[in-house]
Amino acid sequence: MTLTIAPRVRALVLLLLAAACALLAAAGTASAHAAVTGSDPGQGAVVDKAPARISLTFSEQVAMSDDSLRVLDPEGKRVDTGKPSNVSGTTYAVPLHSGLPDGTYTVAYQVVSADSHPVAGAYTFSIGAPSKTSVSVSGQSADDGVVGWLYGFGRYVSYAGFIVMAGGAAFVLACWRRGSGVRPVQRFVVSGWVALTAATLALLLLRGSFTGSGKVADVFDLSLLGQVLQTKTGAALVSRLLLLAAAALFIAVLFGAYDKREDAQEKRDLTFGLSIGGVVVAAGLAASWAMSEHASVGLQAGIAMPVDVLHLLAVAAWLGGLGSLLVALYRAPADTPVDRPAVRRFSQIAFGSVLTLIATGTYQSWRQLGSWSAFTDTRYGQLLLAKIGLVVVMVGVAWISRRWTGRLAETAPVEAVAVREKERVGAGAEPAGDVATTDAGDGDAPATAHSDTDTDTDTDTDTDTDEHPGSERAAQLARQQAARDAARQKRMRDADPNRFGLRRSVLAEAGIAVVLLAVTTVLTQTEPGRTEQEAKAASSSSASASSGTGASGALTLNMPFDTGGEDGKGIVTVDLDPARVGDNEMHVFVERPNGRAFDIPEVKVEFTLKAKDIGPLPVVPDHIATGHWSANGVQIPMAGDWQVDVTVRTSDIDEVTVSKNAQIG
Repeated sequence: MTLTIAPRVRALVLLLLAAACALLAAAGTASAHAAVTGSDPGQGAVVDKAPARISLTFSEQVAMSDDSLRVLDPEGKRVDTGKPSNVSGTTYAVPLHSGLPDGTYTVAYQVVSADSHPVAGAYTFSIGAPSKTSVSVSGQSADDGVVGWLYGFGRYVSYAGFIVMAGGAAFVLACWRRGSGVRPVQRFVVSGWVALTAATLALLLLRGSFTGSGKVADVFDLSLLGQVLQTKTGAALVSRLLLLAAAALFIAVLFGAYDKREDAQEKRDLTFGLSIGGVVVAAGLAASWAMSEHASVGLQAGIAMPVDVLHLLAVAAWLGGLGSLLVALYRAPADTPVDRPAVRRFSQIAFGSVLTLIATGTYQSWRQLGSWSAFTDTRYGQLLLAKIGLVVVMVGVAWISRRWTGRLAETAPVEAVAVREKERVGAGAEPAGDVATTDAGDGDAPATAHSDTDTDTDTDTDTDTDEHPGSERAAQLARQQAARDAARQKRMRDADPNRFGLRRSVLAEAGIAVVLLAVTTVLTQTEPGRTEQEAKAASSSSASASSGTGASGALTLNMPFDTGGEDGKGIVTVDLDPARVGDNEMHVFVERPNGRAFDIPEVKVEFTLKAKDIGPLPVVPDHIATGHWSANGVQIPMAGDWQVDVTVRTSDIDEVTVSKNAQIG
């Protein structure tokens, strides 16, 4: 039974890895961590005169290149001049050509937020009146394509590599203090170092294309690489590579001089030195993430960065140690299995790590969400709920592991059996039931094959002794002995049912940890809930301001006019209530420049929706009082950007028509 577990283990691990990759793929485009909170001209606005520049306001500071802000005319030609500049705080502007003709213009932006994530989008505004445009306004982010997928996968591998390397090394130092049987864990830790190093190099190459064009051909562009090295993220990646060189030296000492040290006092001294050095290197590596992502910007960055470092170290100690324990339980030699004190020490470390994660995670959640509603109303909050749920499940499985640890049998009886078996084999006695038990209980097909091969090989060897004098027979006996030793080691590892139960529960923990790491990676690429809600509130406020709504919710349009005749200047105000599709009530007020009511012979109003070729729809309001006209039942058939034309006649021959666009419905 025990040998048949290995294929199941491999299948389960592959399924979990596939689920993690699917989760990463299904996450889609990473949301921007900086959001546009305002613009001038505003989105969908119609201005009378061409602006001298356009400006965008973000929720945080962003990094810009020469092409970060582009303004395109209706034909798709650029009309911006010069480079984008920071005009104040988080507001950035780019100048425009003078004398731009009427029509609809597209503003496209592609910047990098302060926490290293690319932000891209587009919107339109119009001069004079809206027109047709050949420009697509659907902004494409660089992380939509192959480069974006590779960059996301590289981030996942880098997190996993750090956790395996740092957590595995901590497990060896703090838990498994014996000098033998540690080679499987050594391979595990080294694989983490290799994965982190390779992922860091890949991220450094991909970064320029990821924040720019998103093209695979630009990955090896040395000019882009030079630009990346001058950014905060580039500096963090280079620092990570330098620290990985120190980590390589640490690993060499840990599995070299430390592993071979026999004197107890010398080993304690070396353990202390390695612990201090390991914590410094691991904290430095964790800081390379904190200095370039969420923690480095926003609220309380000075507190958030060390908290983020502590959070990542706790994750590594728990999940990396868990992976090392799993490797030790399944791959350690039978004569040096993981003992109960080692498992208990790891259990204590895991418990402390969970408490640390709860404390640091609570602070991070408050900082990134800002409100309870963000848990359900934002994608960041929903992912965070999924992460919390996985942690709760994992802690529950860890409690089961802790129970198995309490019942774990001492390894001395198993080791005694191993010694007796070796003595019997050394004396030339065939271990009782070695092959038969392996075949029946473990399903080990190779062992059966060896048993059958003995007779055939003996015959062949006897026949061909003259041609192969003893060498083939010796090699065959060595292979048979190796197969018996392997089967015996597996049988001895599984002899204790409590140890077998611990292996299964730890394997379940590791499977949940793989998915948890995938969710965490997606979470680091998602716009924080606090930022998302602030951006929505700012956009809503901007939309309300641009629509000119009054206290009653009516649409209010103020339009100066000049008919050219004597006493022909004034201001006409149109109020449309409730400014929606269907029946509306309209009031028109005409005032002189000094604000006094202006009684004129005639006022007419027309509504036109040019995008749908609707209108003009004429409305002739009734004169109510001095400078006041009104009309009921004004029908607006469709929502859209309507052009409101008001004709004002101040004498028998002096009249003028003024226009303004507004979103109605």
